[in-house]
Amino acid sequence: MQQAKPLTLRRNFSWTFLGNAIYASCQWGMLVVLAKLGSPEMVGKFTLGLAITAPVIMFTNLQLRAVQATDAKQQYLFSDYLGLRLLSTVLALVVIVAITIISGYAWETSLVILLVGLAKAFESISDVFYGLIQQHERMDRMAMSLMIKGPLSLIFLAMGVYISGNLVWGVLGLVFAWAAVLIGYDIRNGRYILSSNSSQNRELQPRWHLQTLWKLVWLALPMGFVMMLISLNTSIPRYIIAGYLGERELGIFAALAYLMLVGKMIINALGESVSPRLAKYYAAGNGAAFRTILVKLVGIATFLGGMAILLALVAGRQILTLVYKPEYAQQGNLFIWLMVAAGIGYVASFLGYGMTSARYFRVQMPLFTVVTGTSALACLWLIPRLGLKGAAIALIVAAIIQVSFSLGVIVHALHKINPPHSVVKQQN
Repeated sequence: MQQAKPLTLRRNFSWTFLGNAIYASCQWGMLVVLAKLGSPEMVGKFTLGLAITAPVIMFTNLQLRAVQATDAKQQYLFSDYLGLRLLSTVLALVVIVAITIISGYAWETSLVILLVGLAKAFESISDVFYGLIQQHERMDRMAMSLMIKGPLSLIFLAMGVYISGNLVWGVLGLVFAWAAVLIGYDIRNGRYILSSNSSQNRELQPRWHLQTLWKLVWLALPMGFVMMLISLNTSIPRYIIAGYLGERELGIFAALAYLMLVGKMIINALGESVSPRLAKYYAAGNGAAFRTILVKLVGIATFLGGMAILLALVAGRQILTLVYKPEYAQQGNLFIWLMVAAGIGYVASFLGYGMTSARYFRVQMPLFTVVTGTSALACLWLIPRLGLKGAAIALIVAAIIQVSFSLGVIVHALHKINPPHSVVKQQN
């Protein structure tokens, strides 16, 4: 079989951007469908399901995809990553069931939460195959998966809600769509990548070697904790909004906040495409190349954030009326605040890709503990006083802290591979 050769950085970015753009647009389309066919309360229930399940899934995922993609020395087999992901996904489902029972939500809300958790379980298994694809710099394969999954998800969710008028059937359609893409496409992709790369073990089956799994868990655990904190940083405002203001206000906030992800599509596409390259530069001690790419990425993030803020200022109300309903457009000022948070968050995301590519995993635990703690305290203080605007301001404060601490870690990482005294020696 012909070897699956890596694509160029330009082609990987193009494919990743296209795949993420279509997938994110369809995810956004799901909120639009719920807003158009249902009510802010329905959007709120769906958002609550995502907010409860996401931190659990993020933690148990252990960010294995990033660990795989930056495993430049191939210390672990794909079978190890797959085996660990299957075990952690089962654990995640058990935890989600327990949280749902303890929380005592109404039966419909509880069922939505459980079904969202099941859908995310299938997505988690697909994610470990994405890590394999990303490691071999064949982002076209992952992009095609996203381009199939996105429209299929939107269609089945819309059909379920339209026919039944009930969110439960819509989320059930989401479960079916994500399971079908995993079984019908992602597993085949993994088999192709492994069979066409003789440098790796070609075994697609999971491997449960306890000593190896423990080492991998110990390596990836900090990233799982970090991703849980990142997810909580997004979810905490939603918890507090639901508690203080209700599901209707949560639905409005979630619909507007999702527009922050328009620019994030480009951020993720670039970050995922360039992470393996950054990891190779850092592992080789090429600090100049690592720094040059990262500076360019931060410049792109700053430009995108500025454009998002400008668009919200000039045409925010018109956009919200067109996309959702006039009742959402009444929150035009909130939209501007959220775009400010988005712009700062774009810079923070690229710095996060830089830390992960340099394999700085453990330092991110205290970093994001501070960020999430600040976000929680700010939300508890501001939301009861300022409403939804308080939630947006809390996101801005947390993003500023994340950028500041992340930049410090990047500077330290660069000094470690290229300390100032080494430059002096070279000049002498």
